[in-house]
Amino acid sequence: MATQFVCRLGTADGRVIEEVHSAIDERALRRELERRGLHIFEAKPSGLHFSLPSFRRRQKAIPPTEFMIFNQELASLLKAGLPLLQALDLMLERMKPGRVQEVLTDIRDRVRAGEEMSDAFARYSDMFPRLYPASLKAGERSGDLENVLRRFVRYLKLVGEARKRVTSALVYPVVLVVLSLAMVGVLSLFVIPKFEDFFATLDVELPLPTRITLGMSSFLTENLLWVVVAVVTGGFFIRRWSRSDLGRLTLDRLKLRIPLVGSILHRFSLSEFSRSLGTLLAGGIPLVSAFEIATDAVGNNFVRRRLAPTIQQVREGQPFYQALEDSGVFYPLAINLVKVGEETGALDEMLTNVSDFFDEQVETQLGRVLSLLEPLLMVFLGLVVAMLLLSIYLPLFSSMGSSNF
Repeated sequence: MATQFVCRLGTADGRVIEEVHSAIDERALRRELERRGLHIFEAKPSGLHFSLPSFRRRQKAIPPTEFMIFNQELASLLKAGLPLLQALDLMLERMKPGRVQEVLTDIRDRVRAGEEMSDAFARYSDMFPRLYPASLKAGERSGDLENVLRRFVRYLKLVGEARKRVTSALVYPVVLVVLSLAMVGVLSLFVIPKFEDFFATLDVELPLPTRITLGMSSFLTENLLWVVVAVVTGGFFIRRWSRSDLGRLTLDRLKLRIPLVGSILHRFSLSEFSRSLGTLLAGGIPLVSAFEIATDAVGNNFVRRRLAPTIQQVREGQPFYQALEDSGVFYPLAINLVKVGEETGALDEMLTNVSDFFDEQVETQLGRVLSLLEPLLMVFLGLVVAMLLLSIYLPLFSSMGSSNF
């Protein structure tokens, strides 16, 4: 059943219009409007629609390593002179049965039926990066699909290495925090309650730290089940909220405001954008289309929301570096480098340099933060344990003092 959508569209001559269109779903609508050369700013169902939440399972994305190997092998077969269909047939013969093989078989069948490979991959947007169909489209138009694939493999390697460095650097602090919380939980649930009966035999008034510690321990022991239920329920709703548009935007904005860490996440997002845009431009994608695709590839929703409105400025003829400056998320040095690249006609190379520059800054700042974070975590853990032990020993000291007196 077709649904009516209210669409805010950008035309080829730079006008912004609002129209009502009918389509089976939003994806089909966007595909049709993009085929007609229109840019979709917003498409929402007209009227009020009440429906139950959708529990459709998202298709699991293909593992980055497996996807990289696929592209490397495909590029090698094309370089050897094999036609595209024959290359896909050879790769599918050696592929293990599974969901990935089923999807690639369907893509091969669509290519055999006359559909462009870029459009076939675009049908599985949940499984493959959005940059990939656009890169394939550039290779199909230029007739140089092999080099486009190799350029995309190089992009995957660089982005993957950057993410691995960040992830590996954060493993130790996360493990340390988890172990600290586990130790405090064990002390509160199993060690401190054993002292409560002993303290009752002492003829002294318990100090405030001891009363607080015993109260917290007693609360956790008596209401452990409810605490677990509350934590699990709260975690479930927070996770659902964080997946909504408002939740993602709010959390991503807060991430950028975290002292020390926020600037690292900000630079990493700008590196993602710069490298994606440089890869698309090097593949022959026009600036406006590449700008839109690269913006959607940014992981941080707040940065993406700040970049998205400037696409229309570039479409209307404003210099690209000026649009980045108006977004308010790029640093002056990066804007100057982009300006030089735009004026010299080497924008793709300059964007790659900007991405490398941000990657170096991320690695340097991350090292500094970790070198500061590890001792701070150790000190914090020591203070927590010290406070727990002090709250236990203070009544003993008071009892000994009153006895001597």
